[in-house]
Order: sequence, then structure tokens, then C-alpha cells
Amino acid sequence: MELLWFADCANHPPARRMLEEVIADLEPGTPIIDVDASDPVTAERLRFPGSPTIRVDGRDVDPTYVDPSDYTPRCRLYWTSDGLRGLPERRWIEDALRAWTGPGPRISAGPDLSVV
Repeated sequence: MELLWFADCANHPPARRMLEEVIADLEPGTPIIDVDASDPVTAERLRFPGSPTIRVDGRDVDPTYVDPSDYTPRCRLYWTSDGLRGLPERRWIEDALRAWTGPGPRISAGPDLSVV
């Protein structure tokens, strides 16, 4: 479970809180890997679509996600059932976590960020 963020984006703290709540409800103890993608080189390497980005097993939680091919560090907007928002829907995170294959070795967004 990864939370990728951009330092100047105000939405990453609420995204982390929501992520912690979902994990506590569905899969307690699941680690969150915080990834600061504020540096343009890091953002490009991680294929960072904006802040906040939540990935489970390397996959974006947004079910309609399309790679933007532009990885400039910036805030991200999501098309949700309530319109355009700065956070993904909680149910997207829940669905992604439920579909997750469970604990074990994971390859994160970059080989140098691998977690066991």
C-alpha cells in the first residue's frame, strides 16, 4: 500500500487518514509506504500522476485511472460520484484492498523502494 504525495498539496494528509481508517477496518497492520514525489526526477521515475496517489500492489485505486503521461509534481483531482474532488473515494480504496492478494513481498513503485 503506497501513498505518493507532493509536498505542496494539502490533500495528502486527509488521504493518509482515510487510508489508515480503511486499513484499520479491513486489513489491520497493513503497512503504508509514504513516498514523497516532490522532486521531478522522482515523480517521473514513479510515473506519479499527482498528489495524493494511492496504489495497492502497484495499481492505482481509481478504477477509471488512465496514465496521464505527464508526471510533473502537482495536486491531483479525481472524478468521483460527488464530482471533481482532491481525494479518491473511500470505496475505491476499500475495493482495492479487498482485491489485494494479501501480505507478502511487494514491489513498490520503484525497485529501490521495494518492501518485504
